[in-house]
Amino acid sequence: MEIAIIAHDGKKAEMIQFLMDFKALIISKNITLIATGTTGKNAEKAGFTVNKYLSGPYGGDAQIAGRVAEGKTDMVLFFRDPLGMHPHEPDIAMLMRLCDVHDVPLATNPATAELLIKAI
Repeated sequence: MEIAIIAHDGKKAEMIQFLMDFKALIISKNITLIATGTTGKNAEKAGFTVNKYLSGPYGGDAQIAGRVAEGKTDMVLFFRDPLGMHPHEPDIAMLMRLCDVHDVPLATNPATAELLIKAI
């Protein structure tokens, strides 16, 4: 199973804490993590193996959206900062739309992510 992890700057610490909380499950289920650049670097520092793509503003969200469209990514955990302005908002909207089009589970906050990860 491939899970994409993405987090806006103000949510990166929350994402790493979430991953740490579910590290045993991620390892036991042999989950492959993919991530946008900075989120991936932070996850690696926390001890996770991650396939990293570009940073979100440089096209990483679009790269992951492509993997969703190709049927390669099974779940997206995208901890969004709803109060911040993001120059790559069109890429974010595209990723979310493609998750809907291809029926890929998408969590945009830790509460929903927890429900999805526990359902694996």
